Amino acid sequence: MTQGNASAPKSSTYLKLLVLTCSAVLVHGYHLGTDDAEIYLPAVKKFLDPALYPFGDEFFMTHGRLSLFSDTLGLSARALHLSVDTAAFAWHIFGIFLLLLASLRLLESCFEGQRARWTGVSLLTAVLSVPVANTALVIMDPYLTARSISTPASIFAVSCLLSRSYKRALAWWLVTAFIHPQMSVYVLAFAVCLSLAHVRRRFPSLEPATAYGLAPAMLSPATLPHGFAMEPAQGPYREALMMRTYFFVGSWAWYEWCGALFPLAILWGLASLPVRGTLPAFRAVCRTCAVLGGLSIAAALLISVPQRMQMFARLQPMRSLHLVYVILFLVLGALTGEYLLDRRPLLRAALLYVPLGIGMWFVGARTYPSSPHIEWPGLHWRSPYISAFLWIKSNTPKDAVFAIDPRYMNSPGVDEHGFRALAERSVLADYYKDSGAVSLFPQLAEEWKREVSAQEGWEHFQPEDYERLAGEFPVNWVVVEGTGPAGFECPYRDQGVAVCRIPPAVAQQRAALQP
Repeated sequence: MTQGNASAPKSSTYLKLLVLTCSAVLVHGYHLGTDDAEIYLPAVKKFLDPALYPFGDEFFMTHGRLSLFSDTLGLSARALHLSVDTAAFAWHIFGIFLLLLASLRLLESCFEGQRARWTGVSLLTAVLSVPVANTALVIMDPYLTARSISTPASIFAVSCLLSRSYKRALAWWLVTAFIHPQMSVYVLAFAVCLSLAHVRRRFPSLEPATAYGLAPAMLSPATLPHGFAMEPAQGPYREALMMRTYFFVGSWAWYEWCGALFPLAILWGLASLPVRGTLPAFRAVCRTCAVLGGLSIAAALLISVPQRMQMFARLQPMRSLHLVYVILFLVLGALTGEYLLDRRPLLRAALLYVPLGIGMWFVGARTYPSSPHIEWPGLHWRSPYISAFLWIKSNTPKDAVFAIDPRYMNSPGVDEHGFRALAERSVLADYYKDSGAVSLFPQLAEEWKREVSAQEGWEHFQPEDYERLAGEFPVNWVVVEGTGPAGFECPYRDQGVAVCRIPPAVAQQRAALQP
């Protein structure tokens, strides 16, 4: 173990990390209930108040039941007497801080100098919202998900592996597994590849292909759960699966392949070069990342090219590149400090990181053009749909069930904010985000398709169409553009969006027809 790992962290270290954490939030922003947070936040809110979401909770609770994330966030909010929105923001900040601390610990195992270590952490801070190849992931989301906690836990586990603190590595791996089981598989794969590299050094006659070929066999019990069939996807599940084109590497464009292959080539090359200021763990981590990425590409090709393997595409082996990208930017940043910032480091660092931070700020602003850059807890802003969602949260019954355009997430001004996360009410399945849950859990496919199909042609709906929905599903409210259907009570009308109640007589008629 290096001296940097052995010594207790100083208060100045935590202060620097806190400054970097605040800088990360200022650069990359924060957004409540967007994208994957539409899955995670409703699970937390239902954990705290089971009366919420009486209909359709399977589209987020199927995820929630596999993880302790919602329980952890919910219990912390209850213990600290915070709203879920405030607790989510606090956990987001804490997650970034933990990631930067874990990254510093990893670099202490790989580099001798403090300058290299801190420039590595600084570069990662600047690129947190960089996409990870074509995996639909970024290094750290600008909203809270289970990955906000599993990512720093993963880096802590890798750091402990490199410093041979195996009990601590196991503890951090368990944290990762309990928070995000899927991401823990990639950490396990990293550990297997690293251990096989040690075996090969002890037995030089062992062929590389033989050694690393053991990894898939060793990981198969963890990565291949029951219920996977060797046949092409069918029906509604196939429709939802094929929407996730990034599952299938055979359809990737050349530049998307560059995002997967170039990092592996860079890390393999660095492991083969005499790099100054490094410790033995540097070569080990670079080579292991390259091998892990190569095995992941081979696995992705295996399950995405033959049609009879389509049911295995949801394993998403290419998401191991998330771990690879974090380590890549840490290493590149450390090498920048070692080779480029040896003279006048503050000036050169400013010339490098300030333009990079500004550029990433503009990327975030363009990604969420209609939203505040930082959505502080309790902040309300005028946006047609968002304003309606917040009104619904405060002015409708908890057991209300809504219908909304199933493609509302792509509407102007929404910026992928989720209805369930902000309005805290049940809603019929949407076309985009709920299909993501379906792609991972095929048992949801038939119900998803039934609900989405019932809402087809939403933009042309007439009062009788909404009443038909109320006859098929327990829908008693709708969110529509315009002033609302004729004859409906619409207590909310603003900015071209109306929230309307389906006449009670329709709901009563539906209830009378049910057995």
